Amino acid sequence: MAVMCGRFRCVMAVTESRPLNEVVFLTVAEVAAVMRVSKMTVYRLVHSGHLPAIRVGRSFRVPEQAVHEYLRESYVGVESA
Repeated sequence: MAVMCGRFRCVMAVTESRPLNEVVFLTVAEVAAVMRVSKMTVYRLVHSGHLPAIRVGRSFRVPEQAVHEYLRESYVGVESA
């Protein structure tokens, strides 16, 4: 997933491996629950382009696969000394 591309291109990159009728979209509240962060944090990730989303009316929808990819890429391993 490209981090700093236009939101539409990011969503297309995430969804081009599957037909759109098979893509599961999550609300901001659902993404916040999965990530265990506030809704404001999700809005910041969407507006900064770090998390791709589409706008539906006045709300956003995020592809579920994009959330899992973001978490996988953001994982920080701890090395033991």
